[in-house]
Amino acid sequence: MTDAWNWISLAIAVLAALLAVELVRRILRSRLVGERWALAGPLVRRCTWPGFVTAALATGTAVYDRGLIPPDAEGWVGHLTTIALIFCATWLVIQAAYAVTDVVLERLVRVEGDANRRARRIRTQIELVRRVCAAVVIVLALGAMLFTFPQVRALGAGLLASAGIAGVLVGIAAQSTLGNLLAGLQLAFSDAIRLDDVVVVQGEWGRVEELTLTYVSLRLWDERRLILPVSHFANNPFENWTRHESRILGTVFLRVDWTVPIPELRAELHRAIKDNPLWDQKDWTLQVTDVTANGLVEVRALMSAADSASAWDLRCDVREHLVTWIRENYPESLPRLRVTEA
Repeated sequence: MTDAWNWISLAIAVLAALLAVELVRRILRSRLVGERWALAGPLVRRCTWPGFVTAALATGTAVYDRGLIPPDAEGWVGHLTTIALIFCATWLVIQAAYAVTDVVLERLVRVEGDANRRARRIRTQIELVRRVCAAVVIVLALGAMLFTFPQVRALGAGLLASAGIAGVLVGIAAQSTLGNLLAGLQLAFSDAIRLDDVVVVQGEWGRVEELTLTYVSLRLWDERRLILPVSHFANNPFENWTRHESRILGTVFLRVDWTVPIPELRAELHRAIKDNPLWDQKDWTLQVTDVTANGLVEVRALMSAADSASAWDLRCDVREHLVTWIRENYPESLPRLRVTEA
């Protein structure tokens, strides 16, 4: 009868802990209405399952009666419970830390205009710092798990005595990994590259989609992903089109016949972009930049946009508009190849 009561008490305690976590979760969800507390959403999203599991294990360990388990199984059951509790507590701590930083990152994503460059720099640094912190917490948790084994504690003194030699060997073996780690921190805090920066690497144009401690993921214009080690950006030159600001100039080149009316074409360019929402209402011009060897005139239309994505779409719109305008109004100015007989 006593054993049955102990099992019932254990079940009631665990159930009460789960109900307490559910109550906290419901309170946080109620705070989501009207966005009264920005941290509520990330906490509910990230910490629900870690909270349930950690609360159940912690409560069960606290009220655990050794008489419930046969004597020959008490040792390994208690040991396994301790390891599981360390794992779940580490999971909960990391998820809670990520939830706190998610609030800041979500606000930085919505920043536009002149403050966008600084916001992207802060986002990049927060992403890398929280990954480093998570790695440190995981290493500490693994160390705590190992030290629950008596054999490991007994070997502790010998391991500390040989730490110098082991450190040298590990440093040599992990030279490439450590190099990437340091390169990632260098890129993030030197402001050389940030999330959402537009870069040209190895002839590929893309946007920085992910920046980790070991690699950089670029989303190319055709939705491909180019994955490069972080050390590549530290050791090789690359173009960063949004290094100082997200605003960018776009160009459109047309090669037409000599008979094209440049003043009318310039006026048409202005009419095309002044009502286009992609133009930032700042810079524009149209110039004759070259005369090609096959007897055509090269005309360059220049216009500014708030960011690279807008500049690309604006260039496509302007190119289509000017080509249509020349074809409909000055078809004699379309590219022609003149051949004369001797």
